[in-house]
Amino acid sequence: MASQKQLISSGSAFEEQIGYSRAVVSGDWVFVSGCTGYDYATGQLKDGVAAQADQALRNVADALAQVGRQNREKTEDASDVRDNPPPPPTMADVVRVRYILPDRALFPQTWPVLQKWFGGPHGARPAATMIQAGLMEEAMLFEVEVTARWPCETRNQGER
Repeated sequence: MASQKQLISSGSAFEEQIGYSRAVVSGDWVFVSGCTGYDYATGQLKDGVAAQADQALRNVADALAQVGRQNREKTEDASDVRDNPPPPPTMADVVRVRYILPDRALFPQTWPVLQKWFGGPHGARPAATMIQAGLMEEAMLFEVEVTARWPCETRNQGER
């Protein structure tokens, strides 16, 4: 049986204008589109590459949480899910990251932020690639996209 995909929206006007989703769930996988240093609640771009990296990763974490909320809403009629809701995917489930920066010299400034989000003995420590490329706006200094593994059986059983 082919797995269905679930589209997750952040509500951004760009998603409708350009034709993409903030995240897509397909089978065991969650693909989160590129997130930048914009605080989506205020519309403000953070200053400096480290602050932008931290905000971008916060946006990723929020997208993963939205996946969990939307999945819970979709299955709330099932009593086993209502009584024992599955945990949402988290940053610990991230298996692959791609960092995009317009200037590779800025990358070391993000390392403490990346360590905070992914490092340590219990961090995800995902496979990672850093790409140097121009971003949509001159003031953007950091973008990240992630892939997370969120096994179907954990959603069906309500436990991990």
